[in-house]
Amino acid sequence: MTQMRQELRRAADVLRSAQALLIGAGAGMGVDSGLPDFRGTEGFWRAYPAYEKLGLDFSSLANPQWFERDPELAWGFYGHRLGLYRATTPHPGFSLLRSWGSRMPHGAFVFTSNVDGQFQKAGVPEERLFEIHGSIHFVQCLGSCTEVVSADAYSVDVDPETFRARSPLPVCSRCGSLVRPNILMFNDWDWNDSRSQAQERRLTQWLDTVEPGTLAVVECGAGTAIPSVRRFCERVASSRGTLIRINVREPQVPSGGISLPLRALEALQGIEEELARG
Repeated sequence: MTQMRQELRRAADVLRSAQALLIGAGAGMGVDSGLPDFRGTEGFWRAYPAYEKLGLDFSSLANPQWFERDPELAWGFYGHRLGLYRATTPHPGFSLLRSWGSRMPHGAFVFTSNVDGQFQKAGVPEERLFEIHGSIHFVQCLGSCTEVVSADAYSVDVDPETFRARSPLPVCSRCGSLVRPNILMFNDWDWNDSRSQAQERRLTQWLDTVEPGTLAVVECGAGTAIPSVRRFCERVASSRGTLIRINVREPQVPSGGISLPLRALEALQGIEEELARG
């Protein structure tokens, strides 16, 4: 038996005996759904060539300053992503995770840095999600209103050559001020984290119901550049269960963890094959 097969079998054994499933997800989770990989400026500029001409990388654009300085540029960037995420179908790995959690007494909870809403699309209920950086499918007002509301009512017309938004830009239905995505950006002191805080409280309450040693932690595509997901999964697994890390680039795990240096879908399907073997 190869080392990889042994690790896949170990992962399957952990899932068979687990009472609850924590799913950690970073950007690598969406790649198999066809979403672009923004790792490094080259990958970002392949997806958005207009920004290469401007010399703007992801961290430069993901900044709330543009909603004041150049709202057409800001909503061009986020409007395109909103349309892309709305049109994307989650890959089958999402359904596998859901099915594993559904067989456990305490079910599953998702902890993700992704803002794309793919877990909701795959059928994960809102009350079992903690989106630590917010969601592009919600907006907040840049005026005096304080509520975080769904972005379903908004659509953004983006020029495909310049990636600038055409008028009209999304505005608040109450006060008429410009709105922005309810996403934590770089150098962002005005993010309304009320929705995220409510999600965090629900995750904490759920974890309190899980007995130590009975939790399976499946982490998919979470890197070290912004290590929030990795650190959380490591911390929770150290006291409550076993970490299964799926990461094709950075698969290193603490002692006792399971390392799968594969893409998310390949690894999840491999684990499912082992589960089917019994």
